Amino acid sequence: MTPSRFRRPLMICAAVVTILSLGAVGTVMALAFAGTAAPVWVTSTALYGLPVAFLLMLFLVLDSVAGRRRAGKSGGL
Repeated sequence: MTPSRFRRPLMICAAVVTILSLGAVGTVMALAFAGTAAPVWVTSTALYGLPVAFLLMLFLVLDSVAGRRRAGKSGGL
C-alpha cells in the first residue's frame, strides 16, 4: 500500500498529465482539421500522456481498494 503522503502528489501528477494530454489531443485535431501537421512533441504528448495518466489513476484506485480491504479485515472477527 502506498503511504498517504505519496497519494496526493500522484493524484495531482495524473490530473496534470491528463489535462496536458487532452490539450495536446485537441491541438493535434485542430491542426489536422486545418490541414497542417502537428509538431512531433505535441503528437507524442497526445499519444503517450493519456495512457500514463490512466495507469497512474488505475494504480491509485487499486491502492485505495487494497487499503480499504486491509482496514476492513483487521477489525472484525
